[in-house]
Amino acid sequence: MIDLILDYLGNSSAITILVLVLLSAYLVTIFWIFIYRLLALNSLILNEQKSLETLTSRGTDISPLSSLYKCSSGSSSKHILHACEISIIKDASFGISWLSIISSTAPFIGLFGTVVGILESFAKFSNQGKVGFSVIAPAISEALVATAAGIFVAIFAYTFHQILVRKVYELNTYIKAQAEILVAKG
Repeated sequence: MIDLILDYLGNSSAITILVLVLLSAYLVTIFWIFIYRLLALNSLILNEQKSLETLTSRGTDISPLSSLYKCSSGSSSKHILHACEISIIKDASFGISWLSIISSTAPFIGLFGTVVGILESFAKFSNQGKVGFSVIAPAISEALVATAAGIFVAIFAYTFHQILVRKVYELNTYIKAQAEILVAKG
């Protein structure tokens, strides 16, 4: 397997290798963003969930661990709480848009690598006169690896984006519920 990869890279052009390196960097980036954001969001959601439970079950004030409490400094002003909601969600969703950008650009980057690979293959074959399918097929299949890599990266980026957007929505729900209760209590 490693011999196959090394053979592929040895026969690839600089553009194809650059495309694969860029897609590899994308892959590392999306996993880093996903893991970091998922851990941060899970922690925030847990704190807000506990705070909401405390607020609804005991009728006491909002938990000091709540991001809403930290931002509003205990104020129950509707405008301050709304501004805090916006600030918390903005901070919680930081970096998530990169997953969307990567999911939409990765296939095109892979396609670019494929097109360059195919063009280079045809340029090599142009000097050989008549070339059969058995010669062209391996060259085209090697060029398609870049497109496959782009789609592979895009699938993870899109999936991670959807998971994190859902987590941000969940966080937003807990924060809005707490804010509404605090405003109602006055």
